Amino acid sequence: MIPTLLPILLLLPLLGFVVNGAVALRAAGRPDGTTARHPLVTVVGPGVLIAAFALALALFQRMRVGFGPPVIVSLGAWMPTTAVSIGWDFQLDQLSMLMTLVITGVGALIHVFSVGYMRDDAGYARYFAYLNLFVAFMLVLVLGANLPVLFLGWEGVGLASYLLIGFWFGERANAEAGRKAFIVNRVGDVGLLLAMFLVFNANQHLDWQGGTSVLGMLVGHPMTNLVALCLLIGCVGKSAQIPLYIWLPDAMAGPTPVSALIHAATMVTAGVYMVARTAPVFSGAPMVSLLVAVVGAVTALYAATIALRQWDIKKVLAYSTVSQLGYMFIGVGTGAYTAGVFHLVTHAFFKALLFLGAGSVIHAMHHAYHHTHRHDDPQDMRNMGGLRRAMPATAVAMTLATLAIAGVPPLAGFFSKDEILAGAYARAMGSSLADASLFGVPGRTVLLAVYVIGLITALLTAIYMTRLLLLTFFGANRTGSEEAAHLHEAPAVMTVPVLALGALTLAGGWLNLPALMPWGPTGLLEHWLAPVVGTSAARLAPRAMPSHDTEWMLVGVAVGVAVVGIVVAAVLYRRPPSSQASDGPGRDLLARAYGVDALVDLVIVRPIAWFSSVVLDRGVEVGVDRTFRGGGGLLARAAALVGSRLQDGDVGKYAWMLVAGAVALIAALLVVGG
Repeated sequence: MIPTLLPILLLLPLLGFVVNGAVALRAAGRPDGTTARHPLVTVVGPGVLIAAFALALALFQRMRVGFGPPVIVSLGAWMPTTAVSIGWDFQLDQLSMLMTLVITGVGALIHVFSVGYMRDDAGYARYFAYLNLFVAFMLVLVLGANLPVLFLGWEGVGLASYLLIGFWFGERANAEAGRKAFIVNRVGDVGLLLAMFLVFNANQHLDWQGGTSVLGMLVGHPMTNLVALCLLIGCVGKSAQIPLYIWLPDAMAGPTPVSALIHAATMVTAGVYMVARTAPVFSGAPMVSLLVAVVGAVTALYAATIALRQWDIKKVLAYSTVSQLGYMFIGVGTGAYTAGVFHLVTHAFFKALLFLGAGSVIHAMHHAYHHTHRHDDPQDMRNMGGLRRAMPATAVAMTLATLAIAGVPPLAGFFSKDEILAGAYARAMGSSLADASLFGVPGRTVLLAVYVIGLITALLTAIYMTRLLLLTFFGANRTGSEEAAHLHEAPAVMTVPVLALGALTLAGGWLNLPALMPWGPTGLLEHWLAPVVGTSAARLAPRAMPSHDTEWMLVGVAVGVAVVGIVVAAVLYRRPPSSQASDGPGRDLLARAYGVDALVDLVIVRPIAWFSSVVLDRGVEVGVDRTFRGGGGLLARAAALVGSRLQDGDVGKYAWMLVAGAVALIAALLVVGG
């Protein structure tokens, strides 16, 4: 059953990309080029994801009733050479099954929501083609049975995210945001490439499983620390950790459902997935594991402070995503792999809900402004207020998500966040991680600092998310009296996915209830993931688990921090924004995200642009003129002119040139062979 269904699961979103892409290409030849509300796209775009989720459920049911070792499905040879043999191999085990359910399930809801959100956009078919392509690559990433196949998916989601973030490329800022995401991710990807080369050098194999398993052969190997460090660099880029987080806030330039897909359930969690997938490597490198936890803790706190002073509703959620990814890194970095993956799943529920809820709000604000010809920013929370009266369902759903991310029981976010904090505390009390050191600092001290930073971040999270909720849905309406009359709840095609995510946010904690809970099945996810991460987690596990009294104390502290944060926000933001104190130097620094983007532009972007323009372009031109004066110079200019005409950014022309070149190469080989 699995060898039959898995290839179909992989091909479904790819089929959607082909069909929707064909519709988009056909529309590009018409005068208006529009595909808004195209019926075929409306059926195929979300339909392939719904079908993929149904197949994922069937595979899960097959695994649940009786599943032995991981199933490897080979679709053919990719690089069969004497030095290395790499196949189109895909692997289904407990971790990849969980990720597949999240990607297709949450992805299907986002696709359905997009039907309403993008219904009047001229690039409707192109949007769904890109969205389907993104999911296809994400499935390749999590199901790949070897590092090269995973890397193909890893790079593919980078390409698809570039297309989606810069979807409205007619505006320069959007195009630059897509390019920024693409370039910054390539920096991190160098680390993953180096790790792949080191792994191959160590054992001449790149497969996850089998007698030549990458993971098994690296345990105890002299290269383990270096491989783990290179893997961390790749994970930092993809999961937007310090210092490579700068691409993610700008990714808000894309349509809001894109933000939900990239920030909640898919691309940004790839780094967390990679650490969990290579847990044997990280558990064999305690110093690097401590570094993972520290990077996560610093990122979580840093991004949470910035979120406190953002006014754009999507920017608040963007920095919140960076912060929550830091929490996941704390989990997998301290060896609590199940806790980190658990937070990945619950975060997919409540963060997708928050982004889609924000999309409903922006959709309503756009509608109101369109009717009154107002040109204020529909994403600025200072222009909102009191929206719960016009959008009650969205308000209730976003309130649930806010309480979940703040860590209020019994919502999903409370259980996963508490498990991460408790894991860090327990390992600080005694474990192989506590015995290790990081840059000379004892591991116990590092872990206690990580735990304290996690608590402070939880406090800030409750504050900035309650602020978002109050400024958007409560208090007096600030959209204007005329605009308020046009505010309305989103259509059913958008509201139903939001409510479905609300239900998952409410019940998601049952996936892994702690043992001290007096009701419900406990440790379901921990038991499910044990075959994949259990051995690695045991290497870094606490020597003695905290007593029940200590556990309840930790729970009480976590809940108390959340409640204090909510109360503080209610006091600070009970007045409308216009009557609050003006920004001081500290607050302005947070509003500008510590000026990091300006610093990167000054130190990195401008010098590279200057070097490219002045030294390379003009220097080469002068050198050519001096070397080839007269006819030679004219020849060089003519060649440059032809080259500039060929490299004009027309992707269709590139495709035809590629085909023509391939045909010419094959013909030449046939002639030589004959």
